[in-house]
Amino acid sequence: MSDVTLSKAVRSNLLHLQNTAKMMDSTQERLATGKKVNSALDNPTNFFTAASLNGRAADIGTLLDAMSNGIRTIEAADNGLSAITKQIESMQSTLRQARQDNSFKTESYTLNMAAAPVGTEVLNFAGGALPDGTDFDVDLTASRSELAAGAYTPAGVDLSGAGDAVGFDIAVHGGDPVAISVTNADITSPGAVADPTAVTADELAAIINAKLDNAGIAATATVDGGDLVLTTDAFAGSSSAGIEISNFAETATAGTTGIANGTGTSIGTRARTVDDMVTAINANADLDGFVRASNDNGKLRIENQSTSPLTLTGLTNGEMTGGIGESEIEGNDVRSSLARQFNDLRTELDRLSEDASFNGVNLLRGDQLKIVFNESGTSTIEIQAKNAKGEARAINVANLGLLELSPEDLDLNDDIDAQLANLQNALNEVRAQASDLGSTLSVVQNREDFTKRMINTLETGAANLTLADTNEEGANLLALQTRQQLSQTALSLASQADQAVLRLFG
Repeated sequence: MSDVTLSKAVRSNLLHLQNTAKMMDSTQERLATGKKVNSALDNPTNFFTAASLNGRAADIGTLLDAMSNGIRTIEAADNGLSAITKQIESMQSTLRQARQDNSFKTESYTLNMAAAPVGTEVLNFAGGALPDGTDFDVDLTASRSELAAGAYTPAGVDLSGAGDAVGFDIAVHGGDPVAISVTNADITSPGAVADPTAVTADELAAIINAKLDNAGIAATATVDGGDLVLTTDAFAGSSSAGIEISNFAETATAGTTGIANGTGTSIGTRARTVDDMVTAINANADLDGFVRASNDNGKLRIENQSTSPLTLTGLTNGEMTGGIGESEIEGNDVRSSLARQFNDLRTELDRLSEDASFNGVNLLRGDQLKIVFNESGTSTIEIQAKNAKGEARAINVANLGLLELSPEDLDLNDDIDAQLANLQNALNEVRAQASDLGSTLSVVQNREDFTKRMINTLETGAANLTLADTNEEGANLLALQTRQQLSQTALSLASQADQAVLRLFG
């Protein structure tokens, strides 16, 4: 259009009108996009800085999903630990039930020994809570051992001298010798004897019996035919009896007690009474905690303190005779049932551990979870179940030391106490693991919040560099529209000047 000749005024108005239209286009673009910097041509510095900030925000934003999944994974493990804690508490409750249960089975038997037992009759115990392959006998008979002193001075022994004394060591049932000493002070104490110059056998026996009682010696001094006799019965765990006197020494003003060193002799065998058997069985260390005996209105009651049957041998037609017949006492059914319950709870504990996974990761199974906190990967956290030593391990019954129980494991209260202590240790480990995961969860959640705030900060900074002020742009557009109208009017006026020339030719 260079062939068209425009006046100076028209050309000037046209130029202003074109500039106004260009500015209106720019303003309308800012209003349409909401940005004052839409390309690097608008403001290279702000454009590329904003792009960098938005890029980092986007990079960090991609980590949020991983953090969120990590939090859910930890929460899943914590859910599992909470359930496992309740499971262990249930197992403790089961064992405490067993600890309180004393419904052991009993049987009562009549003792019917021969009038003249041979001394070899025994009651044999096997099975029950006794160690496998072992059995123990309790004698059904008892014997006495007696050591008689001779030639006691019939008129009484004179022990009135200040240095007079009678002393000896006595041992019963193969035990250690114990020194017994009767001094002049014992003789002359008020009420001890009627006449210290003529101590009778009965008076001396009474003094010796007091000394034996004080020393805890199971022997008795008696007088037989005027002479002193020292006797001991079969002790609780055996039918054999034994008594031995040694280191005898005597100083008397006159006369003699007739006591001398020597070993007692057996004076016969007798059938044990029910009370004898109760004492013998309950005092037997091999049966302690496994079998308990009591007197059931004249019958011997045997309690099987086990979940397994107890076999007794030494019966005839249901009576204890020392024969070859057997009797069986059933085990404790309640404790057997509780052992099965314990094992069911134990199995469920492992299932809880196996099911505590999220998105394929199970911290209780020993999996490791790694969470990245920054876009460069230099800030991370690795989460894994560990023991007190910091060693990675899974949370299951094997690593917690919770073994499967057999009914026999609940026979003894001491064993149940040990199992309860073991459960408490396992419970403490689970609680410590839950505390550790809780602390880690707090770290990850805090980091997630921090990351969200950082993304907001970065995006806000980028927006400040590129976003347009719509109010300002609206005012600019209104002003440009007014200017455009004025420019169009001015252009029209300039064109009218040329039209005035045409009228000269009209």
